[in-house]
Amino acid sequence: MSGAEVDRLVTMANQIARFFESQPGDGAARATADHLNSFWAPTMREQLREHAAAGGSGLSALVAAAVPLLRPARTDAPG
Repeated sequence: MSGAEVDRLVTMANQIARFFESQPGDGAARATADHLNSFWAPTMREQLREHAAAGGSGLSALVAAAVPLLRPARTDAPG
């Protein structure tokens, strides 16, 4: 994944988290993860997860809290 792709994902994730940051308690992290799970492709979620695991440069604290709540990409083939 190129640096530009990572920057784009980080920017988008941070913008989404900013929208949900007023949720009480851990609701903001859950709402952020729910949004990413609902609207981001599994590959995008996996790229975000990999970026966070590599140090998460540029990720807001709220996105970092949401990452463990992301659904993993399916590894089994449909059928």
